[in-house]
Amino acid sequence: MAGPASGPAAGRVDERAGGRLAKALLVAFAVAALAELVAVAVDSRTGQLLAKPMLMPLLAAYVAARRGPRPLVAALLLGWGGDVFLLSSDDGAFLAGMGCFAAGHLCYLTLFGRRRTRVDLAVGYGLLLLVTLALLWPGLPAELRVPVAVYSLLLAAMAYRASGLGVLAGAGGALFLLSDTLIATGVAEWPQPPAVDLWIMLTYIAAQALLTAGILTARPRT
Repeated sequence: MAGPASGPAAGRVDERAGGRLAKALLVAFAVAALAELVAVAVDSRTGQLLAKPMLMPLLAAYVAARRGPRPLVAALLLGWGGDVFLLSSDDGAFLAGMGCFAAGHLCYLTLFGRRRTRVDLAVGYGLLLLVTLALLWPGLPAELRVPVAVYSLLLAAMAYRASGLGVLAGAGGALFLLSDTLIATGVAEWPQPPAVDLWIMLTYIAAQALLTAGILTARPRT
């Protein structure tokens, strides 16, 4: 009678099981993302309350199943905290959500390490940050101006450093910056483009997915 698998054979079995679990979690994330986008498009509050809190935990579980780096799991779970807080329109919840995302950006910066990045890209992100803050500043509530400025600096740094991991992570960082800038224009009470909430969620979901893909791809070289 054969005993349980051990050694290399057991490792291959565990690897295949982990691979199947990771694929299932990725599919579940895609389904939740589609459900969230549809809920936003049709303005279903109930749909958003159900779908949005599922997004980042599923993506974090996928990373864990892939045995990805723990700071990436932490960044995604902090994003989940931000998502949940931003379901409320209360100013305190907005600040708490921004704090969660700021902590997540610190996790991303830890992952990016000291990889080389382009100087011209640093100049571009720096100018974009200064211009955006200068334009938004008069419309921001007084109590949010400094927190938004500090958060924006951290976000721009994350987006810039993400480019050091390649196209996927770089695109993810840029989309994260775009998504949060759209949110900030709403806080500053700028005129909003059509379907702005849909664009915010679409760019945010794509940003987190691309950052995850870029980090997992670059992981063997870290």
